[in-house]
Amino acid sequence: MAEITAKYETVMVLSMKLGEEGIQSTIAKFKDLVEKHATLQEVDEWGKRKLAYIINKEAEGYYVLINFESTAEFPAELDRIYKITDGVLRSMIIKKED
Repeated sequence: MAEITAKYETVMVLSMKLGEEGIQSTIAKFKDLVEKHATLQEVDEWGKRKLAYIINKEAEGYYVLINFESTAEFPAELDRIYKITDGVLRSMIIKKED
């Protein structure tokens, strides 16, 4: 029996303090994580943007959007890893409507 999957969208805001190399390696880490546990559909780097409010004394962040399809368990694991990863200022995962 095939597993039931759904489409998800996640946005993460990375700290500019990571530097260019740190930002790219963090994006690669999450891209690899998604590819390992889900079907990666798109990675869209929005780049450096001004934050709506100061987070950890930072006024700018690096925004990345990832679209993927997975089983219902993976988004919770992804969220857990976001929370323990240095340099991730904010993240959000939403289930897309079909």
